[in-house]
Amino acid sequence: MTGPQLSRPDAPQGDSPASRVYAPDFLTELFRNPLDPGYADAAARRRDTPPSGWRGRSARSVSVVVLVALGFLFAVAYRQTMAEEPGRSKARADLVAQIKEREAETDEMAARADRLREEVGRQRDAALSGSQASRLRRLEAGTGLGRVRGDGVVVRLADAPPKGDGSVTGSEGGPPRVLYTDLQKVANDLWAAGAEAVAINGQRLTATSTIRSAGAAILVDFRPVTGPYEVSAIGPGSLRDRFDDSRAAFLMRELVNSVGLSFQVREVEDLTLPAAPEPRLRYAEPSVSPSPSASGSGGVEGSSGPEPSGSASSPSPSGGGR
Repeated sequence: MTGPQLSRPDAPQGDSPASRVYAPDFLTELFRNPLDPGYADAAARRRDTPPSGWRGRSARSVSVVVLVALGFLFAVAYRQTMAEEPGRSKARADLVAQIKEREAETDEMAARADRLREEVGRQRDAALSGSQASRLRRLEAGTGLGRVRGDGVVVRLADAPPKGDGSVTGSEGGPPRVLYTDLQKVANDLWAAGAEAVAINGQRLTATSTIRSAGAAILVDFRPVTGPYEVSAIGPGSLRDRFDDSRAAFLMRELVNSVGLSFQVREVEDLTLPAAPEPRLRYAEPSVSPSPSASGSGGVEGSSGPEPSGSASSPSPSGGGR
């Protein structure tokens, strides 16, 4: 039987798992105890030894004064807001009344301009011979400067209805809207389908017409149009079928199925499209008559260039440049 064995003092003691010591992880300790121990000690001292009476009363007094000041400021701001509300409402009502008055004046002036245009047309027809007047009317109809009637189609486009749950579906935080490019595609494909005259919400298109956007508004020849948009076209009997096979109609039907835009095409008999406004003359120069020597065969002095043939048809407006 042997007695207890003594271990050597210099023998290694780290062989067993219980004798291992791990250094604390700084990040772990920081997330476990984010507050510095000094703050906890200060809070404990304040609990053990509450502040003196004058300090507590002064802190409460300052709190009461701050609350009273904030309440006074809120009350003053509220009274000023309520006092200015009648003035803002009156100013808004005055602006709305001015807008309606200007719109009425604009409509009256437009109607007067139409009456004057018709009177000028009657006086001009009376001054011209029958053949010249009929030729002029054909040219006006082809260039969009004359009112036309006939069978055609009406393409109706409208924005998607708003969502009931208020969800954001469009890029601007609202329901999908009809873009000016949609009107461009529809108008151009109507021309390509054989349309002889096209108008958007009563705005007649010509060879120099523009369809563009200004913010959220759509402008046709710099005049705003609002939805629902109706693109009216007068053309041959095959206009409806040819437009249904166009790329614009295909894209609009895809938008109807994907985002909910409204797109309808219907045939209309005896459709009337108004005349476009008279173009503004930018510059004019008198025609230079060829000299007798330049004619080579003794041309008549003062003769001008050849006139366009009455049988030649004017090009249909294509709405180019958009």
